[in-house]
Amino acid sequence: MKEYQAYLFDMDGTLVNSEPLKGQALALACKEYDADVDYHIYQQVMGEDWATVTQHFFDHANITPEFSEFNAHFRRHYERLLEDELSLNIGARDYIERLNQRGLACAVVSSAANWMVDKILQQLNLTAQFQVIIGREDVIKHKPDPQAYLLALERLGVKADQAVIFEDSEAGLKAGLAANCDVVAIAHKFNQRHCFENATAHVSDFRLLLEK
Repeated sequence: MKEYQAYLFDMDGTLVNSEPLKGQALALACKEYDADVDYHIYQQVMGEDWATVTQHFFDHANITPEFSEFNAHFRRHYERLLEDELSLNIGARDYIERLNQRGLACAVVSSAANWMVDKILQQLNLTAQFQVIIGREDVIKHKPDPQAYLLALERLGVKADQAVIFEDSEAGLKAGLAANCDVVAIAHKFNQRHCFENATAHVSDFRLLLEK
């Protein structure tokens, strides 16, 4: 992989193991309404905007909860799961630290709510590693729309052909390609059904990038 001026990372699934945890928290929030849902259905909407994700669970659970109440249930379960089970993906910290040491710009560009992004980065002591951090509330349109990535490029002061994006969902891949950037697909057990045929490269372990 060639060297770029800026490296933009999706967060959930790409940098950390939070995708299954988010699915579990959504299923547990549905349980608050006496509905049993298999958390693996999150795989079908992973990377999409929050309204799409939650409606997917509401449809499968056959519930129509008050949105803010459901979100409060979700947050309580998700924060507990993050405290107990959150971890960085293998090689991610070393890769980001190497990029920083070489003076290359790094950003997090996530569709997750800002509180989720802040909590995860702070819990893992990663916040200072990124020059730009974009979350759900920073944009109006969300992945697969490229707005979040375009905003990150603007804040970093780099052109699309000078940046590479790391993503683990089809929605994220589409957003990255629509921003005219190269996109590296990060493979893991929870995104095996996603199609990444248009990605610039496919990687299952950041250690492979450290070797280059």
